[in-house]
This record gives sequence, C-alpha cells and structure tokens, in this order.
Amino acid sequence: MNFTHRHHRLVAGLLIAAAFALLVRCVSTPRRVDDHDNRPSPTRTPDSIVASGAYFPIGTPVVLWQDPDGYDAYRREKFFTKEDVPDGKLRYAPLRGNLPDAIAANAAAYGELSLEELRQVVHQFVIHFDVCCTSRQCFKILQDKRCLSVHFMLDVDGTIYQTLDLREKAWHATIANDFSVGVEIAHPGAYPQPMNADMRRFYEKDEFGYKAKFPAWLEYGVRTPNFVARPDRPDIIDGEIQGKRYYQLDFTPQQYEALAHLCAGLNRVFPRIRLDAPRDPDGEVRTAALPEEELRAFDGIVGHFHVQTNKNDPGPAFQWERVLRQARALRAQPE
Repeated sequence: MNFTHRHHRLVAGLLIAAAFALLVRCVSTPRRVDDHDNRPSPTRTPDSIVASGAYFPIGTPVVLWQDPDGYDAYRREKFFTKEDVPDGKLRYAPLRGNLPDAIAANAAAYGELSLEELRQVVHQFVIHFDVCCTSRQCFKILQDKRCLSVHFMLDVDGTIYQTLDLREKAWHATIANDFSVGVEIAHPGAYPQPMNADMRRFYEKDEFGYKAKFPAWLEYGVRTPNFVARPDRPDIIDGEIQGKRYYQLDFTPQQYEALAHLCAGLNRVFPRIRLDAPRDPDGEVRTAALPEEELRAFDGIVGHFHVQTNKNDPGPAFQWERVLRQARALRAQPE
C-alpha cells in the first residue's frame, strides 16, 4: 500500500470515529425540544440572551459579557482596577449542584449541561435590587469587591446586561443558586424610614418630582445619553417585608418594561419558571421568606426576600402584578 492510500484510509478512519463520538453524545444527551416556541435562534440578535450557548431573543436590548461595553463575570481578575491584579478567583461555579443522578453523570462526562438538561434543573428567577443605583457600580461591587456574580443586571435606563451563560451557577441567592437565574435591578434599596440619609444620597426633587442623583464617587456609566431616572410612581411607597415596614421609591418605567420582557424570555427558555410568584391563601404575593422545602419546590419568580429572611429586596414598591401581567401578555404573542 503506498503512502497516499494509507493517508486516505487514516483520514477516513478519523472521520468515522468523530462521527461515532458525535452520535454517542447525541444519544447520551438527546435534544428534546418539542415546543417550537422554545427553540433557540441560530444567530444572535441585539435582544438575545444566552443559555447553553444558544441565543434567545426577548424583545428588549441585551448587552452580553463579550460585547465591548459588557460586563464579563468569567474574568478571574478585577474589572475596574488599573492595577494588574491576577487574583485568579472564580466568581461563579461552572456546574450547578444537587443535580439528578442521570444529569450529574452527563455533567461529569462532558463538563457542562445541555440546554434540555438545564431546563430540567432551572425553575426559579430571583429578583434583587442592587443597592448600587447603576449596573456599572453593581458589577464593580460583585466582581472587584465581593467575588460574587449574577446572571443579569438591569440598569436604570432599562438596559439588560448578561454577565454569564445561564448554564453557570451564579453566586447571588444562597440555597437558590443551584436552581435559579438572578437579576440585580439598579436601585438604592428600601429602608425603615422614609427618605432617610441613605435615600437622600441618591434622590433629589425638581419641578417634575423625584429623580435619581448620582454622587461623584458612583460609577455611573448608563448607556442612554443624558438619561434621567425617575420612579414610575411619584410618591414614596411603604409596605411590610418579613413582618417589618420599609419605605422605597419605585423602579423606573424603563426597568419595568425590560423586566417583563426578560421574565417572558426566561419562561420561554425555562418553561418551569412559571410567570407567577408565591402567593398566600388570599391570592396576594407573599412578603416573607418561604420555608426551605417550599422554596425548593416552587416553580416561578421570587424576590430575594422569598429566599432569605435577612433580605427585603425587591422591596414594597415593586409592582409584582404589573410585571407578571405584562410578561404573560408578551409570552402569549406569536413568535
């Protein structure tokens, strides 16, 4: 046999081996996407979020971690410092924990979850406020100060930033991290007194009412030029969270609009994330942490205060019914 024939046989053998390996992978982790609406887009659009490497348009602008003005939680070093600080620390976990046995076996073999496996695991969307007021400042605290992460940040102008693929386990909500996706909404927070010193740092009034102000030390960086962040409702809102009364100005209308799109999009990606929140027997959204067993069993959208007794976000001003109603309406629209 001459060299040419041996070379051709070797190439053919390698191609057959590669095809067989691909077939084994497909059989081991089948792509069970029966619902046409849940199929990812083959190409990225400016409104796409990413789950297991697949793109899903959600109808509102999304800045991904690899974009020039994105926030990359895969970095193993600080983001904002001018010094070279190769700290080498992960801000997330490459695999989610407490996986079912069959999924855990595939994860061990391939080092990641397929989209269909992820859909079996992820069943909650956790809503936070960031107490940072802008997404830029939020990422600075998470990445550079606390070595934490969250999948999404929602800025005051309604821009959504995705910092990690949704297959990753972000560190944002303790026991819910294994089975949830999280968002940090840019907002100063909720407090036990109306317009206390903390709130006064971030709000001022003009002839149109309250608007956000950004101290000189704050990392502003909002994408919309000259954006003025005004609460959706003009008055300070109060209500009980964890049995205590808190006061808060509302989120911006741009944030509510974008969040509804994100909720609807996540329900498309992960059908187990129902477009509903935990409710009491009267049908009202619950305002306290769920017992752990109940939390782990809940499929849908929760506040950080539903996860942890020491949290009050997203606070009493958050308009649950508005977000859920709009998200359901968006999800009902044809693709």
